Amino acid sequence: MTTNENTHGHGPRMDFAAALPSATYKAVVALDAAARKGVDPVIAELVKIRASQLNHCAFCLDMHIKDARKAGETEERIYLLNAWEEAAHYYTEKEQAALALTEAVTVLTDGFVPDAVYERAAAQFDDTELTQLIALIATINVWNRFSVTTRKAPGAV
Repeated sequence: MTTNENTHGHGPRMDFAAALPSATYKAVVALDAAARKGVDPVIAELVKIRASQLNHCAFCLDMHIKDARKAGETEERIYLLNAWEEAAHYYTEKEQAALALTEAVTVLTDGFVPDAVYERAAAQFDDTELTQLIALIATINVWNRFSVTTRKAPGAV
């Protein structure tokens, strides 16, 4: 499979970054940069990988797994992330709270984030950190949706 094909045998639909008005693209980049400030880089990458797993975004998975490795993340924790609840002892309480919040915000199956999930995260992060984490989760979901919709190929950066 070439880098221009996805698992369905189709190439990218468009070059989203090139087609997107620069002000819109820059706004998402700026939100992403602002959201990362003050968030532990390892937690940030775990969150981005987990949201990308849930959203089936191969491009973002490829990018953020590589970024996680650069941030010092281990292969074992990356491999187990899809089953983090069963492998909870590999992740700190703070990481687990961030991952649970990531899943709730990303999926929104009941149309809201459950109180227990929010309270778990609020117990691990101060208000500023929690706000940053929520913005980070929202931002990776934006990137996932851009990339999945336009079929951005992994390794295309």
